[in-house]
Amino acid sequence: MASRLKDNISSSYLEAANRLKSRKSRRRIAAYVESYDDVFFWRTVLSSFENEEHYFEVMLPSHRRLERGKKSVLMNLLDKRTGRDLICCVDADYDYLLRGVTETSRKMMDNPSVFHTYAYSIENLQCYAPSLHNVCVAVTLNDRYVIDFTEFMRMYSEAIFPLFVWSIWHYRKGIYNEFSITDFNKVIELGGFSLDNPYACIQRLKHKCYVRVGELQRRHPDAKESYLALKRELQEELGVTPQTTYLYIQGHHLFDKMVIPVVGKVCKHLVGERENEIRRQSVHGTQMRNELSCYTHSTQDLAQMLKKNMGYMTSEEFQKITRDIRQFLENTMQAKQQAQEQQKQQE
Repeated sequence: MASRLKDNISSSYLEAANRLKSRKSRRRIAAYVESYDDVFFWRTVLSSFENEEHYFEVMLPSHRRLERGKKSVLMNLLDKRTGRDLICCVDADYDYLLRGVTETSRKMMDNPSVFHTYAYSIENLQCYAPSLHNVCVAVTLNDRYVIDFTEFMRMYSEAIFPLFVWSIWHYRKGIYNEFSITDFNKVIELGGFSLDNPYACIQRLKHKCYVRVGELQRRHPDAKESYLALKRELQEELGVTPQTTYLYIQGHHLFDKMVIPVVGKVCKHLVGERENEIRRQSVHGTQMRNELSCYTHSTQDLAQMLKKNMGYMTSEEFQKITRDIRQFLENTMQAKQQAQEQQKQQE
């Protein structure tokens, strides 16, 4: 009760503050996010929608207590108090694909003031395959192609897609304890990636997934029809294709267990190339040491470059996010105009 009262006061305060401002001043819209890492991502999303009418302030849901996480953000949906002056921006997780099966999924999907990533999380978008070469260049300052990341992630996605459908199937049925995200992640760990034969690990992964799919089929012999229906729904209605499955698996697992190891080995190779080039071209030892020192200080940390990567802005998932925000702002503007017209008629 106290939490609800606090949230009511917070929302009412934002609305009152906006009413008190001059009509010529911009309206402030608070955007609550889950964690510190989300602030920069949602700032990149929302900044293009700011104008002379309104601006956004991206923040964690509470200034008084160190509250973080999706539940903390969605607590502001009590009594549908979000609206013109307060929006919630969260990771989609599996909730987007569950389509209202759980309470959290319903809260996220049914409220027009809640925006989500479509991809599982911001980490998935930061690992958007077509942008990974540019990340390597930012880290190593070496623009040579070593592997085709888009093709590699396509093959990875196609290998895990049948098992991914089973993962969603279990969560839709409410029996995720039989095959949890953790279980799924253990199967899809890449392992043994080598630049000498980068696609060999994909073949091993494909076999692991094939074996586990067979086990699940034997465990649920009557699930064929519902499985195929879910597979069609994921592709035709929710945008999850066999080629882009990596965007919808658990984000931290993708970031830490798959992309960092693979891209890290590519970056290490590129750094080695550049350093060998400096050694070959140096006239004497002093020049070599100076050039190597200069180059080392110019390279960047891979994890930090991935977190700052904005190449996802060309992805379909990002376009869907911007579409939702644009529609929300158009609807609030129409509602404002209608209210003004009604007020004029009453006067």
